[in-house]
Amino acid sequence: DVQLQASGGGLVQTGGSLMLSCSVSGFTLDAYPVAWFRQAPGKEREGVGCVGPDGANPFYTDSVKGRFTISTDNAKNTVYLQMNDLKPEDTANYSCAAILWMGPQHGKIWYCALRVSTYDRWGQGTQVTVSS
Repeated sequence: DVQLQASGGGLVQTGGSLMLSCSVSGFTLDAYPVAWFRQAPGKEREGVGCVGPDGANPFYTDSVKGRFTISTDNAKNTVYLQMNDLKPEDTANYSCAAILWMGPQHGKIWYCALRVSTYDRWGQGTQVTVSS
């Protein structure tokens, strides 16, 4: 059974840091691309960053480049999103997602993208609130 569960959200002041975790089961991170998305009230879901299988070739949306970092721990089946220098505009519900419909991607060079429709497995989100 495929599951993704995000955690680690909370309230932080501007300039602070948080690390989100996404625990996955039913698939392995060395074979499938994963991503973080966020959605603020009244706004569309936005891609934050993604990595290919085994955490390769990370890609970030422009607004978080240099501040956010995605990493994966295959042994723990966990994807992390380290968020530094947080800004009020980062306030949103953050969720993780994976692309499973293409099958395992072992050994393939993968450059991920942040197109919502590409991702077929989603976890429940965790709220991040950045106070000014």
